[in-house]
Amino acid sequence: MHDEVRITGTRNSGDLGAVQVHHNAIASIARIAALKVTGVVDTGGSFVDGLVGMISKKDGPHGIRVEVTGNDVTLELQVIVEFGVSISQLAWQVQQEVRTAVQQMTGKHVQRVDVIVQGVQSPKNRAAELPEEYAV
Repeated sequence: MHDEVRITGTRNSGDLGAVQVHHNAIASIARIAALKVTGVVDTGGSFVDGLVGMISKKDGPHGIRVEVTGNDVTLELQVIVEFGVSISQLAWQVQQEVRTAVQQMTGKHVQRVDVIVQGVQSPKNRAAELPEEYAV
């Protein structure tokens, strides 16, 4: 799998050269779009993802996988959500925000956005109100 995506048909391509977007850039677009959704605390990643990132010196956002086939992009995002949100509604909003942002910025077709809720975190300002057994 290549780490860069060639974008064709842009106004700036042609005689001046090719435009390529690295997978890390697409992952960053997806992360920023996901974090715009109220209730998303952060994007996640497993402990193993963190180790692989340190060993391979991978710079991209953890917890986001990008696959590109031709003009189609498939994304998988691991997110941490705020306690009390409707996970199904939040996941749908994340899918919409990410799809729109990636398509608008890259010109690629986003085929699917899979959202994996990796964790739930209590809001910082409400942590003191929660019973001890629910404190994070």
